[in-house]
Amino acid sequence: MITLEQFNLLSVSEAVTLITPCVALPGWAKQVTAGRPYGNRAALLAAGLQATQGWQEEELVQALRTHPRIGEPAVSVSGTARPSQEPVMAHSSENTLANALRAGNARYESRFGRVFLIHAKGRSGEEILRILHRRLQNDDRQEAAEALEQLRQITLLRLESMISE
Repeated sequence: MITLEQFNLLSVSEAVTLITPCVALPGWAKQVTAGRPYGNRAALLAAGLQATQGWQEEELVQALRTHPRIGEPAVSVSGTARPSQEPVMAHSSENTLANALRAGNARYESRFGRVFLIHAKGRSGEEILRILHRRLQNDDRQEAAEALEQLRQITLLRLESMISE
């Protein structure tokens, strides 16, 4: 983690490289970096959110190319490991739940053609499974909108964890 002051002082290239692991959309990192200097962390996070507002299904598809399935280890855009989408499940000994999530992921991927995306932090495996089953009932448009909202939340959570006040 670096401070906001340090982030503001990085070169454009260094700043873009630093925040690119938040989401595999280089345009987002460039837009957030272009808004520097930020007077406070709230302004940075607001800019991060604003930079997500134009995202459409094309950005979702691009971002999910490097996104793990629930419970699987992730590889960041830079090729380094990062936490899985659901750390709780990565350490879970509940085989029944893990199997249900794998089966749900497979149904989701078959239905929508992409990995199931959820802001998993703070959620139990059971809650994630319930949400997965609910979202399988969405039509394509509804699910794209919901997945984009989850991508926004995950992106901002990652940005928040990288840069302190």
